[in-house]
Amino acid sequence: MNNIILEMRGITKTFPGVKALDNVNLKVREGEIHALVGENGAGKSTLMKVLSGVYPAGTYEGEIHFDGTVRHFSTISDSEELGIIIIHQELALVPLLSIAENIFLGNEVATNGVIRWAETFSRTQELLSKVGLKDSPTTRITDIGVGKQQLVEIAKALSKKVRLLILDEPTASLNETDSDALLNLLMEFRKQGMTSIIISHKLNEIRKVADQITILRDGGTVETLDCHTGDVSEDRIINGMVGRAMEDRYPPREPKIGETLLEVKNWNVYHQNHRDRKFLHDVNFNVRAGEVVGIAGLMGAGRTETAMSLFGRSWGHKITGDVLMNGKAVDVSTIPRAIDAGLAYVTEDRKHLGLVLNSNIKENTTLANLRAVSANGVIDDRKEASIASDYRTKLRIRSHSIYQETVNLSGGNQQKVVLSKWLFTNPEVLILDEPTRGIDIGAKYEIYTIINQLAAEGKGILMISSEMPELLGTCDRIYVMNEGRIVAELSKEEASQESIMRAIMRSGEKH
Repeated sequence: MNNIILEMRGITKTFPGVKALDNVNLKVREGEIHALVGENGAGKSTLMKVLSGVYPAGTYEGEIHFDGTVRHFSTISDSEELGIIIIHQELALVPLLSIAENIFLGNEVATNGVIRWAETFSRTQELLSKVGLKDSPTTRITDIGVGKQQLVEIAKALSKKVRLLILDEPTASLNETDSDALLNLLMEFRKQGMTSIIISHKLNEIRKVADQITILRDGGTVETLDCHTGDVSEDRIINGMVGRAMEDRYPPREPKIGETLLEVKNWNVYHQNHRDRKFLHDVNFNVRAGEVVGIAGLMGAGRTETAMSLFGRSWGHKITGDVLMNGKAVDVSTIPRAIDAGLAYVTEDRKHLGLVLNSNIKENTTLANLRAVSANGVIDDRKEASIASDYRTKLRIRSHSIYQETVNLSGGNQQKVVLSKWLFTNPEVLILDEPTRGIDIGAKYEIYTIINQLAAEGKGILMISSEMPELLGTCDRIYVMNEGRIVAELSKEEASQESIMRAIMRSGEKH
């Protein structure tokens, strides 16, 4: 039996009007991977912020024992000195600095204040190879996607002398291949004696790597399961998380598919930053009324770039091709024109591109359609409040009121606010980019239910997801993308994880 490296006893943390943690207990053994699971709002991230000093000693009740000694962390630096490193769900990188500069920011490789760049770059290269990232150390953060940024965060943590690595939703932004590489990396760290705490909603990943699983619900500890003493099934974990069994991950749906709503023909796009590089090649697809259409592919396949270039040309340049709505050519050259044409785009990065986090639910809900709540340039506050209240009720957004700032909502409720914003524009086709990323199993079911309702109302849904089971469970048809091309179109009957991967691999060999 390994020694206990961390014990948190009776941790209670209160915010104005809500008890986020209520007498939580957690024991972590040295050299193990300990998973922390629970629905959004269960208290997982709050507990880790208490541990790492984000919430300093004195702002909570209870004790933290690390290496057998009671610890009082006043800052993150205090916990980092002991080798406790946390990677938050919200990435903390400087967009205009390079990968190398970000990794060693505040921890520079320097002599007498002068940075040793050659050593910085060589050490960065070593760290990047450990996390499976092939980009140059000089690449700016703003020029890589959110999935690669997550890997940079992990490389940054590894640059410090880690004894306890805490990962909050580490694979939320990653596709299946990258997720597997990261999980294998964690298991490699375990062989080297490192201890990890992983917070994740992906239960299949938790079962793959965890030695123990602690379940939180409503701010309290439900139980800790030992993965080596019996079969810990996903249903068993879900039952502990939600307090009930979930018979089906995906709500049932009887599709009623109508005429073609959206048709994209010969869509060609050059790269946003490398302007002589063609990124999307003759992309053709369509979405019909009442249909949920998926786009599958590995990271870098061009799925998000397709969606963003369509939606007001918000990515790429030298864009050519035709977009038809209900058989007629439409102008999507700016975001307002794309909205007027009947398109809406729910971004994969809700915190930076989907919401104004320090604004409340009311203001975020009407943001994309202010004309509908204003007269002569003046917003009708009552009308805005009434519309926001309607969407809060309809989409079951859990908050104390429509005046709650969105930064304080759970991931699932933030996503519902983003959906509200775009539904208020009354789109005919809704493009959903990673709609359930980083949200818990109960909230995912609610998002799937909303998608089904929208399809039943006759809207067309185009859904991008890195989780293949999600696409298979919700979509009527799936397009497969690889290297900027549509390489396969699969019916619901033809689609499987194997057929999707086969299409990707075959096209990779071809190109």
